[in-house]
Amino acid sequence: MPFSIIDLLALLIFLVCWSGYTWFARRKAKTTNCIARCLHQHRIHWMYEAITREVRVGEAALLSNLERNIAFFASSTLLILAGLLTLFAQIDTLEGVIASLPFADKVNHLAIQLKLSLLAFIFVLSFFQFTWSMRQYGFVNVMMGAAPIDTSGLNENLKAYAEQMAIVQDQAAHAYNYGLRSYYFALAAMCWFFHPALFMLMSVWVVYTLFQREFSSKAVKAITAGQHYLTLVRESNHKDNV
Repeated sequence: MPFSIIDLLALLIFLVCWSGYTWFARRKAKTTNCIARCLHQHRIHWMYEAITREVRVGEAALLSNLERNIAFFASSTLLILAGLLTLFAQIDTLEGVIASLPFADKVNHLAIQLKLSLLAFIFVLSFFQFTWSMRQYGFVNVMMGAAPIDTSGLNENLKAYAEQMAIVQDQAAHAYNYGLRSYYFALAAMCWFFHPALFMLMSVWVVYTLFQREFSSKAVKAITAGQHYLTLVRESNHKDNV
């Protein structure tokens, strides 16, 4: 067998960490303030404001900037995949490099090929997420262009339309987040080339890092507070208009 018991255990822990954290983050975001939950509210407020403006150059610029960031990662992912495919032709060299490292686990051709295949699979998933995110931001642009103008901001149908724009933008952001998350777990998978124990440790560390950044960081606290104040301002303006 190309893998030992500890290798299989490390792979299982990696898969459980990735799928488990994805499920946990999606469920917890429904009841707990986090980056995804609070930014969704900010997107709704943004779309509410967008439908009241006659000139939407600012919105177009912001959406283009978001698409540009995603396009960078999508193109980088293709370069990484090209590099990984090249490594399949350099198995002997890679085996020698790994064997020369201190504390590295024993390797063989088949094990290296399977580990490279895992990395390639991760980056393929990442590429699909980034490109889907780009397409959805394109959908938001179309919806933005089709949105009528409501200077009063009181038309309930247009407010419902703005919420739908925010939902599409939110889905695009989720796809972008999943793509970035693939990069994090790809870094953990790289450690498998050196030792399965390091692979397990890095898988757990990635989950800890993601949790801290998405649920407990200073950015989350600031975004949550900003969303609260923005809601108060909008309620006050609504009362004044009424």
